Amino acid sequence: MEPIKHFTRNDVGRDVVVGDVHGCFQKLRGALDAIKFDATVDRLFSVGDLVDRGPDSDQVLEWLNKPWFHAVRGNHEQMAIDFARGGIPADWYMRNGGGWNISNPQHVSAEIADAFHALPIAIDVETVNGLIGIVHADCPLRRWQDVRLALTGSNSEAFQEALLWSRDRFDQENREEVEGVRAVIVGHTPLVRYSSLGNTIYIDTGAWIARENRPFTILDLETLQPVHQPSRSLSA
Repeated sequence: MEPIKHFTRNDVGRDVVVGDVHGCFQKLRGALDAIKFDATVDRLFSVGDLVDRGPDSDQVLEWLNKPWFHAVRGNHEQMAIDFARGGIPADWYMRNGGGWNISNPQHVSAEIADAFHALPIAIDVETVNGLIGIVHADCPLRRWQDVRLALTGSNSEAFQEALLWSRDRFDQENREEVEGVRAVIVGHTPLVRYSSLGNTIYIDTGAWIARENRPFTILDLETLQPVHQPSRSLSA
């Protein structure tokens, strides 16, 4: 596992990032069609939590094999890893949306866990307007270069947990800028609309909540603005 993965600037297409998918891959496909995503030149980044809760979690390996799709590990990917290794009980995993995976044969759960373990904990992407960082939940450090150092240091596992699970910045309404990046994009905390604290931008807008039929938030990494998605194209 490469804990942090760097991407150079995309000079031929768009780079966009989507909030938590939670097994709603068909809905995501509709959103990409609506923004005229071009898989030959564009790249789609993800803040993680690809699985659980939605109807299409079993498509996750297919999506991870797409050359234009790049995700960080979220806490739900970590739960799948822990379940396959006997680290969490099935009933707890079930309550958190893992039923689709619990019913899989053991070798399939192991294959999924291996694919999730291979995901980076953080991604950074060069754009014409500066470097963008992507993690699942939170960035607890003031400098992005310290994130890189912490992820490759001897105590990286404890730091990884914060990146996967923490809501400290959001709960404390911490508006301190993360130095060394133009913005840090995160998911994990479902909101009615995308929001920011300092240069940390929260883009999990609960598209996976079926009863509310909210759209995915898809940000253009160059402008840090949502890409327009006609609402008629976003039905689940």
